[in-house]
Order: sequence, then structure tokens, then C-alpha cells
Amino acid sequence: MNMGGGNAGKVDEIALLRRRAVLVSRRSFLVGSAVGLGAFGLTGCATPDGMSLAEAAKVYGPVPEEKFPIPAVDVSKVDRKYFRRTIRYDTEEAPGTIIVDPSNYYVYRVEEDGFATRYGANVGREGFLWHGDAYVGRKGEWATWTPPKEMIQRQPEAAKYARGMPGGLDNPLGARTLYLYQNGAYTLYTIYATSDPETIGSGITSGCVGLLSQDMIDLYDRTPVKTKVVVLPA
Repeated sequence: MNMGGGNAGKVDEIALLRRRAVLVSRRSFLVGSAVGLGAFGLTGCATPDGMSLAEAAKVYGPVPEEKFPIPAVDVSKVDRKYFRRTIRYDTEEAPGTIIVDPSNYYVYRVEEDGFATRYGANVGREGFLWHGDAYVGRKGEWATWTPPKEMIQRQPEAAKYARGMPGGLDNPLGARTLYLYQNGAYTLYTIYATSDPETIGSGITSGCVGLLSQDMIDLYDRTPVKTKVVVLPA
């Protein structure tokens, strides 16, 4: 005897329909959520290097309190891999050491416990690359730029600044400068601030190394005179 068999079938059918409804609702929610988040730019916004364009816009925003107010960087003109980032970095160099990697267009500041702050950079063009150990012999804020004699010979238009170009946004050294020395003598090379985002990740200089102004201020503030600088071979 099948007591209540018909009702049991109906209960099973109702349960199956309810289960399907739940699955459909869940699937719709997930798809809808993805579409909604995508519309607000929240899906896929973080890069493999860990910084979204929205985050970069904050990090590289304007610096109005400077002697010469620094405008925001147009971050759309910078490859995201060159945004400032803290990474794992194996080195025997002491914390605080600056390491320049011209082949990959990066500057590292060695941190504690196997980490480093990594900055995107521009570097010397072919024929102007150099490598070796140096140190920060002096520092400058909105420094006067004086082109070396060798540059004036190559580029006569620089002669008008032979006595020095005052600091400012148009000055090639920008907001901050670290002057590199070897054995007590100035090498003529610097790590400087650039306001040209398009140059990051390229070899364009006469051997100097440029960081975005906001990155350079960050590095400058944490770098005392006598800090070791290692420039790797290109």
C-alpha cells in the first residue's frame, strides 16, 4: 500500500522547483553583481603590481604646499608597473641603500626584513649609462641647475644657463635632487624629480636618473647624506 504516495511526489516536485529558483536567483545575483561592479570600475581595477588608477591618482596627486606647487601626474601616461610599490627584494645591501636598475627602469630603496620600496624611473640613454657604487654627497630642494661644459658643447642652446638656472617647475632638476659622489668628488650624476610622466620607463637622460616628483619627494625625505647608492650595469 502506498499511503500518501501522490503527496510525496508533489512535495518532491515543489522542493525541486524551489531549489532551481534558488540557483537561478543566486546565478542572477552573481552576474548582476559583476556587471554592477564593472560599471563602477571596481572589478579588475587592481593591477598585478597592486595599485589601481584610482589609488595612483591619490598617490600622485597635486602637492600645493610646495614652494612651487606641483601639479597632479597624469597617471594614464605612466605604465602601471612603474607606480610606487613595496615588494620583496633580496639583497645583501643594508636598509636605506638606494639601488638603481637601469635595465628595468627601477630605483629601489632597501627596507627592513627583505623588502624594498620600488619606484619607476627614467635613466641614461645609450652612450650615457654608467654603473658602480656611489653615495649621496649632498641634497637639494628646488636646486639651481647648471649644465656641465660637456653638455654645453653637445647642446649649445644650454649655454644661456651656464651661470645657473633658478629652481622651479621648468628646471630640469625639479623639486628634489640627490647628488651622487665617489671618493669625495661629484660624479655629475644625480637622482632628480621629473614632471614628465611620459619619460618614466625610458632612456632619455645624460646619465642621470629621474623619478616622478611625488616619488622623488618620498625618496628624498628618507635619504640622508652619505647614503650608499648602487647603480647596476645596464
